Amino acid sequence: MRALLLALCLLCHGLAAAEEVRLTNGEWAPYLGAHLPYQGVASRIIQEAFALEGVQVRWEFYPWARSMHLAERGERAGTAVWLRSPEREQRFYISDPVVESSYYFFHRKDRPMDWKQVSDLKDLRLGGALGYDYGAEFQQAEHEHRIQVQRLSGEEQGMRMVLAGRLDAFPMDKVVAFALLNDKFSSAERVQMSFHPLPLRTDSLHLMLSREVPGNAELMARFNKGLALLRESGKVAQYLLQVQQPLSLAP
Repeated sequence: MRALLLALCLLCHGLAAAEEVRLTNGEWAPYLGAHLPYQGVASRIIQEAFALEGVQVRWEFYPWARSMHLAERGERAGTAVWLRSPEREQRFYISDPVVESSYYFFHRKDRPMDWKQVSDLKDLRLGGALGYDYGAEFQQAEHEHRIQVQRLSGEEQGMRMVLAGRLDAFPMDKVVAFALLNDKFSSAERVQMSFHPLPLRTDSLHLMLSREVPGNAELMARFNKGLALLRESGKVAQYLLQVQQPLSLAP
């Protein structure tokens, strides 16, 4: 019954929404993407949470730096989705968590790995994407050359190097990794892959609304209210599960 009421609310607000909010976005499948279904699962969660409060979202996709710049200056209402930081809290109202992002080490099944702390990684050939932050302890160990990390231009390249035996492990957000393996790799390649069950880092990702835009404090309160209702309905968990199917890698 609750799911039916939620669906009716979404339909009614979608037909009669009097307000519109312009938000910037970027490309990070399956969370975000201009050409993905619903513009990505994180975009879908944000859009439906706002719809429950009678607000319609208009997404605008840009490179990440421009997405942040437009929202920071108040030229757009906000941007999605980002890590919380003290610096960003000074410039934005930051929402309750939209999704949780957990990074795991992906490796070949026939080359199992084990680790409990970063120092256990010292003898492994690790990869990483240029510009990605894998957590303070990992970054410090990399900077001090206590672990071997080869930074690459993209995550697909890293996963292919693992398959080719040129890397022992590559860290990726699990949901992103599953989508990448489904979209870019054959079934014969996918069955060779696994991941270690201990996450390297886990963070929440958030909608950010600019403090330069009048009314955004109240708008954020309404968004958080809609998000809580959507999460309580079970739809947030359902949407996140859907984007991880049909692939299931056993760690």
